[in-house]
Amino acid sequence: MKNKDVLMQEKAKILQQMNDAIAGNDPDAFAEAFEKLSMNIQENILNEVEMQRQSADAVALAARGVHPLTSEETKYYQAVIEAMKSSNPQQALTDLEVVMPKTVIDRVFEDLVARHPLLDAINFQNTSGLIEMYLNTDEGQLASWGKLCDEIAKELSSGFKMVNMGLKKLSAFLPVCKAMLDLGPTWLDRYVRDILTEAIYNGLEEGIIAGTGKDQPIGMMKQVGDDVEVSGGVYPDKQAIAVTSLDAVTYGSLLAKLATTPKGKSRVVQNVILVVNPTDYFTKIMPGTTIMTPSGTFVNNVLPYPTTIIQSIRVPANKAILGLGRKYFMGIGTAKSGKIEYSDQYRFLEDERVYLTKLYGHGEPLDNNAFQVLDITNLKPAILKVEVQTSGE
Repeated sequence: MKNKDVLMQEKAKILQQMNDAIAGNDPDAFAEAFEKLSMNIQENILNEVEMQRQSADAVALAARGVHPLTSEETKYYQAVIEAMKSSNPQQALTDLEVVMPKTVIDRVFEDLVARHPLLDAINFQNTSGLIEMYLNTDEGQLASWGKLCDEIAKELSSGFKMVNMGLKKLSAFLPVCKAMLDLGPTWLDRYVRDILTEAIYNGLEEGIIAGTGKDQPIGMMKQVGDDVEVSGGVYPDKQAIAVTSLDAVTYGSLLAKLATTPKGKSRVVQNVILVVNPTDYFTKIMPGTTIMTPSGTFVNNVLPYPTTIIQSIRVPANKAILGLGRKYFMGIGTAKSGKIEYSDQYRFLEDERVYLTKLYGHGEPLDNNAFQVLDITNLKPAILKVEVQTSGE
């Protein structure tokens, strides 16, 4: 039985392999890394079970991150376990009448938002079972006084956009060993949620930041709008704005661009986020937002307007994204069936079967002015200016 710290170190290396595979567009390397991740999670859970075997108290288990299941969840996982143990799991799962309860995905979303500030900053929703959603893209014009006529109705309807949630698909593979099935519904739920959490986030962050729009979300760094020319399903990049200082005048001019919609209407600027990769944060953003007070202590992340700074390895070097977090919509969830399916695409170990669950969704900025790409190549460190006045004798 491996030490928990060793397993965490192995997991960190595996996640880096997954990130490298995504960056290199290497599906085979990603599948191999994802297999290692599933085995790491299973081993971690089996270790926990061994440590907690004598503790059957639900409160104690909950305190250790093992959620008590609802009756619907218990019924679902018990049926899945029986189907997975059968001699013909593919047929048994096909005939399974119960579907994954919405509460399972709800908890996955709660875990994701708690662990990842980027998902907490955007409009991130569980859209399980939904085929289409109508999004408000122009909050400045939702009602109008006067007689109802075609012109007003057209203006009102132009502020909404229909999004097909089934266009983008993310498949999460679930390699399940026999020992995992023997642990029962509670621990299978823990495993499924952990796998979905890792799969969703590793599949989402790249799309939210720089997704091309072709078989993936449209990223914050892309141009959007009816007048944007899309080539082969790929949206064009935004032009980066060169920034050498984050002083009040410069920062205010950047925020002023966010305060105007593409239709020329004013809006209140709130929930401002600044997304940057970790290396640039420590070499450019931190020096550019850290000052020494007269008492000799340092204060960091000092910006002229309340801003949440988020680090993301998906942001390219020398770039940063400034925008309105809630103006990026990302919806994802299971299909209406919510079923786990048997997959013969991958075969790993003799005592292990591979299953998959399909997730559907879409993400995009709600308007072209909601996010700006900054070129911070020559960003200068912050300096606290002090003026000394002398009085004449």
